[in-house]
Amino acid sequence: MSKWFEISPEQIETNAFSMIGKDWMLIAAEKEGKTNAMTASWGGIGVLWNKPVSFCFIRPQRYTKEFIDASERFSLTFFTEEYRKTLSYFGRVSGRDEDKIEKAGLSVEHAEGAPYFREGNLVLLCKKLYVDTIKPEGILSPEIVQEMYPGADFHSVYIGEIVKAFMKAE
Repeated sequence: MSKWFEISPEQIETNAFSMIGKDWMLIAAEKEGKTNAMTASWGGIGVLWNKPVSFCFIRPQRYTKEFIDASERFSLTFFTEEYRKTLSYFGRVSGRDEDKIEKAGLSVEHAEGAPYFREGNLVLLCKKLYVDTIKPEGILSPEIVQEMYPGADFHSVYIGEIVKAFMKAE
């Protein structure tokens, strides 16, 4: 059985472009004792305000947005390729309609006030530092607005300080 060990964010050796854009992640938060999560492939990690941070984007209609807005903390859980179907399922189905965490067979753990998934192989526990909605006037390429926002459902951007990071040892 694999065990978790804590690392500093600077020790993350996986390519952020691959782990977020190609491999995806689950963003999770808790509201009123219930956890919800969604698949995401937009975001990043870096340094802002002299802190290690993550940033992610959520459309206004996503149920998980309610959970992140209600909480001071959220997590990003990354998985190996064997969980690709699970991540795809989390991207297709809303937690409003069913308990997708239970249906997917994932196990929720908690640390630093945020839920995360035991089955992952890397977890970033984050404290919200900033949230705002992308504004169309700030997008300098009109084709992005046309292509990505035909319904004017501009993402909210969340920046979180990475307060803990865990990796799995095999």
